[in-house]
Amino acid sequence: MNSREDAQAIFRAAVARVDPAPMIQKAVHVEEGPAGPVLVVRTEVEEARYPLGAYDRIFATGMGKASARMALGLEASLGGRLSGGLVAVKEGHTEALSRIRLLEAGHPVPDSRSEAAAHAILGLGPSLGTVLTETDLVIVLVSGGGSAILCAPASGLSLADKAATTKLLLASGATINEVNCVRKHLSAVKGGRL
Repeated sequence: MNSREDAQAIFRAAVARVDPAPMIQKAVHVEEGPAGPVLVVRTEVEEARYPLGAYDRIFATGMGKASARMALGLEASLGGRLSGGLVAVKEGHTEALSRIRLLEAGHPVPDSRSEAAAHAILGLGPSLGTVLTETDLVIVLVSGGGSAILCAPASGLSLADKAATTKLLLASGATINEVNCVRKHLSAVKGGRL
């Protein structure tokens, strides 16, 4: 190989390593346990185990620029065990999914689709045509970009207020942490309110 081919190979390997679909497939899988199947969610830091006998259904929800690829990986991991889902994504960042419905929304400036996505996810059960109960397991997929893609203005604010504030913050050179700090205070879902 020459230097150019080496650089291309390194680049392709790096992109493949951070592809959300295989990352979710690696992190979320079903194992057979002594009492039946167990959903295992494993990260580099911790592991959680959910005995599937305790749940009637599994749903997915989420938001972010990478959430469609995450949903693709989750569908691959869970297959027919996944009852459905609703995930908000950046416009144009979609995947062909069989069980999870994608809602496209604006990013980096939220739009009416962002607000509609927030309302749909806040009302997840009715949005999926069902009633969620404590015997349903909901897996939440979150990636960067969710602050704009899932937009529910706080009481007394409008979508136009949030969009104008976002545009001003982006034009000011504020860091993403600074932008998100302000967004959190203008939101009905951010800061632990979801």
